[in-house]
Amino acid sequence: MNWASNSLNNTMATNPSTLQDVFQNNQYDLASAVKKSRGWFDQQVLLMSKQQITPPKVLKGDPSALKTSVLPGKLYMFLYDPKLKATLPYYDRFPLVFPFRKLESGFLGLNMHYLPYQLRIKLLDKLMTFKSNSKLDETTKLKYSWAVIDGVSRYNAAIPCVKHYLADHVRSPFRQIGAEDWATAMMLPVERFAGATKDQVWLDSKRKMG
Repeated sequence: MNWASNSLNNTMATNPSTLQDVFQNNQYDLASAVKKSRGWFDQQVLLMSKQQITPPKVLKGDPSALKTSVLPGKLYMFLYDPKLKATLPYYDRFPLVFPFRKLESGFLGLNMHYLPYQLRIKLLDKLMTFKSNSKLDETTKLKYSWAVIDGVSRYNAAIPCVKHYLADHVRSPFRQIGAEDWATAMMLPVERFAGATKDQVWLDSKRKMG
């Protein structure tokens, strides 16, 4: 099944990007980042904002990382247009998702953008318990099911992140992110919320965490 937008695929094929990949310019180490203060995170995001990192830049960075489907446990970014957007209080147009279950209509996954940057890093650090190997490269994935983490207090931050994505409403190829860049992906200020500001979304997420 090809979940990519044909129009965007054609655009990328005929206009290869000359931009250096954003993950080459911004590299964060998870073990170090998880120990940092909120002030440090705010500073890093401000520095990256000055680079004007946008969804198109992320998608154009590395053509070999563009996929037409997802695998559970990998990490992806993509453009999305929800089917029921008219009734949603808010939604993310450029999700950052760890899929954990394939469905006939699409997939379920954790969209890390529903958490502020520091909480993303903390949740990722806890999820690394389920990493398939210690290589931390393109072969690494998270091997878990929602049943394993649902109701476990250390994973409460995952609750507001669970989202259902329909294949027919994906509007770009999937940018797959290797495990060596997972921490950097958590830091990129490319969430694109519609219907609410990111601060409003994050406040709501914290309420849902309990």
